[in-house]
Amino acid sequence: MKPSDRNKIIDLIKREVIPAIGCTEPIAVSLCVAKAAEVLGAKPEHIDVYLSANVLKNAMGVGIPGTGMIGLPIAVALGALIGKSEYKLEVLKDVTSDKVCAGKTYINEKRIQISLKDDICEKLYIEVICKSGADKATAIIAGGHTNFIFLSKNDEELLNVAHDKTEECCSEAPELSLKQVFEFATTSPLDEISFILETARLNKAAAEKSFENEYGHSLGKTLRGKYEKQVMGDSVFSHILSYTSGACDARMAGAMIPVMSNSGSGNQGISATLPVVIFAEENNKTEEELIRALILSHLTVIYIKESLGRLSALCGCVVAATGSSCGITWLMGGTYDQVSFAVKNMIANLTGMICDGAKPSCALKVSTGVSTAVLSAIMAMENRFVTSVEGIIDEDVDQSIRNLTKIGTQGMNETDRLVLEIMTSK
Repeated sequence: MKPSDRNKIIDLIKREVIPAIGCTEPIAVSLCVAKAAEVLGAKPEHIDVYLSANVLKNAMGVGIPGTGMIGLPIAVALGALIGKSEYKLEVLKDVTSDKVCAGKTYINEKRIQISLKDDICEKLYIEVICKSGADKATAIIAGGHTNFIFLSKNDEELLNVAHDKTEECCSEAPELSLKQVFEFATTSPLDEISFILETARLNKAAAEKSFENEYGHSLGKTLRGKYEKQVMGDSVFSHILSYTSGACDARMAGAMIPVMSNSGSGNQGISATLPVVIFAEENNKTEEELIRALILSHLTVIYIKESLGRLSALCGCVVAATGSSCGITWLMGGTYDQVSFAVKNMIANLTGMICDGAKPSCALKVSTGVSTAVLSAIMAMENRFVTSVEGIIDEDVDQSIRNLTKIGTQGMNETDRLVLEIMTSK
């Protein structure tokens, strides 16, 4: 691989794998509010928020970090009161109990209006209008959780980016294939990719923090209790499940704990990281092996998400766990062919798992994804894989990936609409 192409891929990973506090959809709304308030230059007297259906779906039932509260209103209020856009997906990291009280007051004063934006095709769309006296500021994020495409104050446009540039994915990065992903991960100079170790540090710390407290459904903590010995045994497999679901427990409950996200999702970052980390540590793999396996996992997720998009009706754990299955397969000594077998096994198994919003029970879906990742890797190492005569699997692994993302982007649109209808009519 040419050094110039390698550098573009490194830049791509660094853009897509970033720290985040809290679920990225409500946090992106907070970010947009913070930016609009900064442009306004005053505390907003009223805030109008317009959201795409997918953003609304993912922001309804999740905890907001440092607040002990669920949902969008407190995320909007705190974005206006204490949010700093320079923090990006850590926009609320300065939250305090006093500011939460101020946010509750702001909500009770009926200063916030949240509505569905019906007339757009973009699945990730956030529009915020902040008003104070005769002044008005507008901020719009689209295509990516930190991707501002429009800013204005009163009648002055400060930013207006064409719609076809709204994706955060790097347009200059070479078009990827699974073979190129594998080559990059296994041959790049180690000093150029060792930054990925920060994902292991952050996400493992989040899991270990979750074991100390009760977050969400406490699936990770529960798995580490008596059931670990009674049902699954004290094994690498059980540790992978408890650490991955534990980090998700804390994140979905709104713990003030940063995680390393992937492609705009903390749960994707967790699922792409922790199975690989736990497997490597408990099998005495070297630091170099861990670095390369993490790069393989995270870059596989980025590659698949390029065609799937930021948000869809397909649960992101399907994609993220596919990445970790690749990483685990390589750590087992797998070749490129065996890594591709693992991908086919994952797609054959988990395609169709729906996303019904971000919420504490995501820990269950994450554990389902990573357990399948381990099973797929084991099958792949025995050269056993789902063949092209079965379902949506193609002989070409990249075509199999495109079949998966086609179902997620086209085939599940009606599912997406129906899920939101059910969620909003309860």
